[in-house]
Amino acid sequence: MIHTYSGETIHFEIKYKNRTSIAIHMDGYGNVEVHAPKGTPDEKVIQLLEEKWDLIQQKSKEMKDRLLGQQEKAYNQEESVLFLGKTFPVKIIQDTTIQQDYAMFDEKHINVYVKQAEDEKIKQALKRFYYQECKALVEKSIKHYQSNFKVKPRSIRISDSKTTWGTCDSQLKLTFNWRLAMAPIKVIDYVVVHEMCHMVHLNHDRSFWRLVGKISPDYKEQESWLAQSSWKMTV
Repeated sequence: MIHTYSGETIHFEIKYKNRTSIAIHMDGYGNVEVHAPKGTPDEKVIQLLEEKWDLIQQKSKEMKDRLLGQQEKAYNQEESVLFLGKTFPVKIIQDTTIQQDYAMFDEKHINVYVKQAEDEKIKQALKRFYYQECKALVEKSIKHYQSNFKVKPRSIRISDSKTTWGTCDSQLKLTFNWRLAMAPIKVIDYVVVHEMCHMVHLNHDRSFWRLVGKISPDYKEQESWLAQSSWKMTV
């Protein structure tokens, strides 16, 4: 079926089942499917769709964008980036008097100050911002969870890894991906706990996961956030 509301159109499929309520489902491609009790009038389905319209449009766009993968950002247009799990617009301020390009967060925007308003300069300024924020956030998290461990990390480093969120080597040196600063605090804490648990168990055996679960009981939710959102954690 097709329905147009608020100037936007969606395609959806209704499946009538032995159930007592109407539910809206969306697959990994952004397609909408409505499960309704047998005999439900189409009008009731349409009413629910309109009530959830904004959420449906948002989730559908997220699914479709995710399928496209990471896209190059163009900072000569309106762009936004993630910070601590939320999306903020990027505001470019050109200032030829500054010594080095930099970025700051003001609770509403990520303000980027650059001598030259070029995409590469802006991206480098944003990366430095995320590196600094990630280091501060990770260090704070490690300090918070240290009481759960008898051993301490020997060093903490922030990296530009393309494949991992964090690592712990046999010398207890911890490394974290700067993109973690784009994730919610709970996700950052989980990755920190994960790597700190490797100070005790270097592999992913049952003992390792028991320790992770003891310190971070909802760790699967945080892993799910990373799996669903990593494609948009870019500058």
